[in-house]
Amino acid sequence: MVRGRIKATGRANAGSEATRARIIEATLATICRDGMSGATARAIARAGNFNQASIYYHFGSINEAVLAGLKQLSGERVVRYEASLAGVSTLSELVHVGAQLHREDVANGSISVLSQVLAVASGDELFAKELGETVQDWIDVLHGALQRVLGPSPVGALLPLGELAAAVSALFLGIELLGEHGASAGSNESLYTAVAALVGLVEAGPAVGSRPTF
Repeated sequence: MVRGRIKATGRANAGSEATRARIIEATLATICRDGMSGATARAIARAGNFNQASIYYHFGSINEAVLAGLKQLSGERVVRYEASLAGVSTLSELVHVGAQLHREDVANGSISVLSQVLAVASGDELFAKELGETVQDWIDVLHGALQRVLGPSPVGALLPLGELAAAVSALFLGIELLGEHGASAGSNESLYTAVAALVGLVEAGPAVGSRPTF
């Protein structure tokens, strides 16, 4: 009898995890499509084909479902970024790989979701704090790559690399927000080109370096 209860509990837990996964997937898809303003319980439930009450049962609130989705997105993104940046040894390579990763994130909707959430998070102090902790994981990956590439160099000694990593992340998200409002059509590729030009100047330094290409 005890064994039967254990099996039933295991099935219930598996079912609960599956439902949570569906809610997270539907929440992210809804934000990507309709923005945070459109991520209502009804819209999320309709996207995932489940009852609205499931959101509150499993997460307590829409914000908690959003945070769970972003934490999952963050974990996946950090793994991909770390793998892609592991072999980078020059600033040109870092910019090239970073541009490719950013293109992928724009294409799969990750940047859109994050920028939409960040745009409305300032109104809720606790939500903004928890969101900031999630975003920090991505910044830390970039910071580590910058330390590896620039840390031993004279340029690295002059630059606050932690702040630079945060600034680059903020710049990419800001460009995406402007693009969504029609303020900077084609700006992503323009940004890559501008950064490439700056890197060319930095690498030229005392010795002539090659300008990175994308």
